[in-house]
Amino acid sequence: MKYMTRVRAMLIAALAAGTLAAPTFAQDIDGSSDHPLLSRFDGAFIAAYQLSDFGEVQLPSGPVEDENAREHILELEGRMTRIGYHVPGNKTALEVIRNYEDALTSSDFTTAFSCAGRECGRRFVNFVTQTDMFPRGFDRTAVNDRSRALLATGLAGDIPVHVFLYVMEDQPNQRTLIRQIVVEGEPMPLGAVTVRDADALRSDLEQAGRTVVDGIFFETNSAVIRTDSEDALEQMALLLDDNADLSVYIVGHTDNVGALSYNLDLSLRRASAVAEALTERFAIAPNRLSAQGVANLAPLSNNVSEAGRTLNRRVELVLQ
Repeated sequence: MKYMTRVRAMLIAALAAGTLAAPTFAQDIDGSSDHPLLSRFDGAFIAAYQLSDFGEVQLPSGPVEDENAREHILELEGRMTRIGYHVPGNKTALEVIRNYEDALTSSDFTTAFSCAGRECGRRFVNFVTQTDMFPRGFDRTAVNDRSRALLATGLAGDIPVHVFLYVMEDQPNQRTLIRQIVVEGEPMPLGAVTVRDADALRSDLEQAGRTVVDGIFFETNSAVIRTDSEDALEQMALLLDDNADLSVYIVGHTDNVGALSYNLDLSLRRASAVAEALTERFAIAPNRLSAQGVANLAPLSNNVSEAGRTLNRRVELVLQ
């Protein structure tokens, strides 16, 4: 109830200020809608839309000079709404971003970062349009120095909310393009995934020669194993302890976000981190383990959706 009251208050404030107009739905794609926290710029229509009940995203919180760098990158999880708006006519990116800025500020949001054109960083546009901030092929882009970006933070009740906007002038087509992400940091519902025990892993190896190890998690774009992977590591160690003649390849897999060369290296480093944990913490002989990385070359699902990419990011055991 507190959350919905806050939502209504923010939307009313934006509309009352006259900065954002009530939506017109005539050209919106099917199944899309404005986020309840924020109305749209006057005359805009929705050309792209994606809603995820829970996901992860990396947002730029400063200039981006290298899309693989970790500086000025904010890693977030929560309910996620991505919207691509088109504004017909020759509205400047400055006019659009100032209207959003005014609406957000009047609703007690704080600007965490804003930039224009080249001051956003040499690789900013690549980070926004070619990483997993938005699905591949999400919407049109316009690459020039007449772009603006804004990251704002606030609360909806006691829920932290991040709003990211990237506004691009597309003068040849007489329109302005807006990419918007709203991340609501709601706690993830847990209990949907259980760690498969050593017997289940052994059964898969006997029948198929390979098994997916559920429950191995890494920090984003890193080979650091998260602490919530402990149960899965213990089951892998138990499998190897109970089967002294068993030798396995530990194979790291990624989704297709980023360059293949980067993902090959990342997947190998992740597999090596698992092998190292088994050797150093569980006393498994190193000669029984061989770390390999295959990046996104053997997907379990497509990489179009977040659900598919999540399935593809995994660790497997394969019989030697």
